[in-house]
Amino acid sequence: MATLKEKFAGKMVPMRERIQKILKENGEMKIADCTIAQAYGGMRSVKSMVWEVSALDPNEGIRFRGFTIPELQAKLPKLPGTGEPIPEGLFYLLLTGDVPTLEDALAVGEEWKKRAKLPDYLIKVLESLPVDMHPMTQFSLAILALQKDSKFAARYRAGMPKIEYWDPMYEDVMDVIAKLPEIAARIYMRCYKGAKYIAPDPKLDWAANLAHQIGNDKPDFYDLIRLYLDIHSDHEGGNVSAHTSHLVGSALSDAYYSLSAAMDGLAGPLHGLANQEVLRWIMDTMKDLGGVPNEEQLKKYLWNTLNSGKVIPGYGHAVLRKTDPRYVAQREFALKHLPDYDLFQIVSSIYKVAPDILLQHGKAKNPWPNVDAHSGVLLMYYGVTEYDFYTVFFGVSRALGIMAQLIWSRALGLPLERPKSVTTEWVESQIKAAAQPK
Repeated sequence: MATLKEKFAGKMVPMRERIQKILKENGEMKIADCTIAQAYGGMRSVKSMVWEVSALDPNEGIRFRGFTIPELQAKLPKLPGTGEPIPEGLFYLLLTGDVPTLEDALAVGEEWKKRAKLPDYLIKVLESLPVDMHPMTQFSLAILALQKDSKFAARYRAGMPKIEYWDPMYEDVMDVIAKLPEIAARIYMRCYKGAKYIAPDPKLDWAANLAHQIGNDKPDFYDLIRLYLDIHSDHEGGNVSAHTSHLVGSALSDAYYSLSAAMDGLAGPLHGLANQEVLRWIMDTMKDLGGVPNEEQLKKYLWNTLNSGKVIPGYGHAVLRKTDPRYVAQREFALKHLPDYDLFQIVSSIYKVAPDILLQHGKAKNPWPNVDAHSGVLLMYYGVTEYDFYTVFFGVSRALGIMAQLIWSRALGLPLERPKSVTTEWVESQIKAAAQPK
């Protein structure tokens, strides 16, 4: 059986030739226009980068290598007796575009286990940090500290040919992904459980070991973490964390620099930190209304929220124009495992009434829930009550997609990213020129 690295190497040359043909024959073809509103509005929806591993459709939601989340839940390999695919198989798919067998996925897992041990210097770095430092700060610092061992940086200094860039990048990516569950678990245990250390279990898969090392060995929780790490793994290239990794990596910064920078972006309240903001709001709702509200109480509360100039957290998305399929996957898990949980009942009630209210309010382009509207409630149910940590779970997951793309970026020789910026004065001059008689 070919290894994952051998499989990728076989995909690489045909893909290079495919792109070279596109550039040679159609390189000057225009694929996007940029409006003034887009230039000032965060480059929203401007088609200006290539991202191979996933694509986001406004009406269908995210597709990983062409497959929807329900399709992947059916197609990707699961361990016997479990309910959700293991992320090892998803990474195989993201990197190669091929649906793996269980044997393929287990081979990736065994490779990660060989690389998972944390170096002593990194453990000392983690132990030196204040326990009240935000977990995402610690997570980003830990990833960056591992840069000391970058194989890409060492071979670049030695003068490797550009055609070989993908090889040490692959090695760095596999090394850092392998270590993420234990990094995350050590941060969690130091911050919240009195620094108790739980060693990884060699019999468990990558996601289940993360659950195990934070002290939660419920089989259903193993499945929740598998689901969580699968569905948060990528969301095309334009979101903050993915775009950051792509930009930093385009400077030929290695996987550690690229991933650490991506985590800094993920830590923002308008990106990955949103999940804890949503949970805080749901808990405040329950507190303000004295428990699980009825439909009329909830409608009044949501209208009061909107009329006071606030938003309903977890609703709306920059691209999606339907209910986020990641939300649906989590809802189905909750209906199966925790249908009577009070916080889930509130989430369900909000899902029932919020879209119509937002449509009547008239300011939301998308009145449907996104992934953050649900994820915190599931983690809370299984005893992970420390919601400052939730974005670290998100970060472990997001590494799968952005690191798979980073290998492809080096394999395809994608160049330094350098868009052109303009000044407001220049914009005004263009408007003035366009108004002149032809």
